[in-house]
Amino acid sequence: MKRRPLMLMLASAPMWARAGAPLVFPMHEPGRESHWRYLLAVLKLAAERADTDHEFLESQEPMTQVRVIRELSGRTGRLDLAWTMTSIEREQQMIPIRVPVDRGLIGCRIALVRREHVGRWAELRTPEQLKRFTAGQGADWPDTDILRDNGLPVQTASRYEVLFDMLRRGRVDYFPRAVFEIDDEAAGGLAQDLIIEPHVLIRYPAASYLFVRPDRPQLAADLERGMEAAVADGSLQRLFQRYFGDLITRHRLSQRATIPLRNPLLPPATPLQRPAYWLVF
Repeated sequence: MKRRPLMLMLASAPMWARAGAPLVFPMHEPGRESHWRYLLAVLKLAAERADTDHEFLESQEPMTQVRVIRELSGRTGRLDLAWTMTSIEREQQMIPIRVPVDRGLIGCRIALVRREHVGRWAELRTPEQLKRFTAGQGADWPDTDILRDNGLPVQTASRYEVLFDMLRRGRVDYFPRAVFEIDDEAAGGLAQDLIIEPHVLIRYPAASYLFVRPDRPQLAADLERGMEAAVADGSLQRLFQRYFGDLITRHRLSQRATIPLRNPLLPPATPLQRPAYWLVF
C-alpha cells in the first residue's frame, strides 16, 4: 500500500492566495516516530509564531543523511528544508536557523550494549576509560568524527542496520545513540539481545537546526523569526518538555556518570551563550 505524503497545512491565507508549491522536507525514518512527531510540531510552531503562509510537504523518496544534505545544499535539489545536526561544513552548504530544535539533546548519548557487558560500564567516569571500548557508528555520521577527535576507537558501517549486528557479534563494544532514539530501537527487532546501558551519559555540545536551501532566504528568515518567538514566549520549551520530559527522567540523565567530549565540528557561531536555548539538568 503506497503511503500518502504528509502535508502540513500551516497557512492562514486561502489556498488561491498562496504562491508557489509546498516546501518539501525529508521522508521520516522508520522507528523514530516520537522524535519525528516532535520535529513536525516544532516546524508547525515556528510557522505559526512567524505568521507565515508556507505549506510543507513530506518527500516520498527515502534518502540517506548524505543524500539529504546533497539535495538541500544544491539550488536544484528536491528538498527545501530539513533538520539535522549542525557542523561547520553544513553551515557553509545550507542556511542554518541557529535555534536548537532539541535544546542540545542530540549531544546526550547513551549506549546499546550486550547484556553480559553491562558491569564493565559501572565504574566509567572519564574519556580515557572509555577508550578501552570500541564504538559502532555510521560511516557518514558527524558523531563518528566527534568520537574519533576525542581519541575514541570507532568502527563504521555504511548501513544503519548492520551496526546492531556488529555489536551483537562483538565487532564493537557499544552503539551510542541519542536519548530520543534509543527506546524505539531497543524495542525493535534489530536490537535483539541488546540492552540500554544504565550508568553512563556521553555528552558533547551539539545542536540540531532547521536548515534551508541556499536559494530560500525568505523561508530561512521566516523560520528564524518563528523559532526566536517560540523561545521568547516559552512555547518551544513547553513543547520539548511535553515530548521529552518523561524520557529524561526515565533514563536518569542527571544521575548518570557524565563523560564530557569536545565537539570539533561545532561552528563558532553556535549560540552557546544563550541559556534559554539549551537543556540544563
